[in-house]
Amino acid sequence: MRGPIAPPQVPLSVSRAESFVDLVQDSAERLERRWPQLSGVDFTVLDVPTSGNGGGTGSGGPDGWDEESVPLGRFIAARGDAPDRIVIYRRPVEIRAKNRDERALLVHEVVVEQVAELLGLAPESVDPRYGQE
Repeated sequence: MRGPIAPPQVPLSVSRAESFVDLVQDSAERLERRWPQLSGVDFTVLDVPTSGNGGGTGSGGPDGWDEESVPLGRFIAARGDAPDRIVIYRRPVEIRAKNRDERALLVHEVVVEQVAELLGLAPESVDPRYGQE
């Protein structure tokens, strides 16, 4: 008998990418409660940085990163009608986390760091628990 292992409403049917987006949204919502001005920020997930979204290949990418230091996220300031945007790169984060709990913690830390850059604050000011978990 062939068919899905679990029905769509069961967590087994959630892909890794969808689960990652949920982690980013949970972090963003958590921070929005403390910082209401974040409600207008676009939180986005991309698989990997590329030359068009804050990275490149080889040494000395557009944001000064290379193969040894791949960014986990990026803040993009508003331009024209486009709102401020925070991008979290899924694959680099997943590679650095051993399990779901570590991944959730790392996602939140990256979101906090990018929000701190946006607000011009230290990450500890954005979330007092930053770096303590």
